[in-house]
Amino acid sequence: MSANTEIYTWSYCPFCVRAKALLSKKNVEYREYIIDGDESARDAMAERANGRRSLPQIFIDGRHVGGCDDLYELEAMGKLDPLLAGLPS
Repeated sequence: MSANTEIYTWSYCPFCVRAKALLSKKNVEYREYIIDGDESARDAMAERANGRRSLPQIFIDGRHVGGCDDLYELEAMGKLDPLLAGLPS
């Protein structure tokens, strides 16, 4: 079973592109919310992301994992693949 992965992005955000590239490299299907200029969508994202308003913000199985740097840190620590596989943490 694979995890439900969601990512909030801006169209031309280099960190968003980098995060999506890692997910794509891992053949992860994800739901992308492109929120360019939509402050109400950004407010909703921030509520889910414990107040974080920077982009991207990434959620795996409803769990907020953070932004691009956080995603790459999980990868470096060997913790990303189990999360993406839907395994308990």
